[in-house]
Amino acid sequence: LRPMVADIPPLKEYDISKGFTYMYFDGEPDYVFGHGLSYTTFDYANLRITGNVPGGQLDVRVDVRNSGRRGGDEVVQLYVRDIEASVTRPRKQLAGFERTSLKPGETKTVSFSVPSERLAFWDERRKAWVVEPGAFEVMVGGSSADIRLKGQFDVATIGQWAPGE
Repeated sequence: LRPMVADIPPLKEYDISKGFTYMYFDGEPDYVFGHGLSYTTFDYANLRITGNVPGGQLDVRVDVRNSGRRGGDEVVQLYVRDIEASVTRPRKQLAGFERTSLKPGETKTVSFSVPSERLAFWDERRKAWVVEPGAFEVMVGGSSADIRLKGQFDVATIGQWAPGE
């Protein structure tokens, strides 16, 4: 489906949360982020989420298997979403991606390390970048529309960074 003119915010609207990017758009884009074709298929399994947020990093690991009959490359994408944010946050925020080449039947573990600061947003009241306490969702897949596995992690305390830190 093509986005309709009514789906596109006015040119004078500068608030990207009104639908300017894949992170906030409600409609169906012609080509999703990560769109592509392959001559083989891939399976995702065994999502592991660990880390110390805030103050450290989020570590995500997933096993990717070439379940087809030909070798191929898969671009594994990691998205995060702040489920309990006090402000409007993206539905899906790209936090990392990794290209991996797999022979038929081969399995590899793909790892992501996301610094806490990448999960932060600018808090106008505090005049700082913050990661709020609460639940976050982790999504892994081959594109923004092809999410294969989901999981959650909790942030127990608030993290705060001044500009330039």
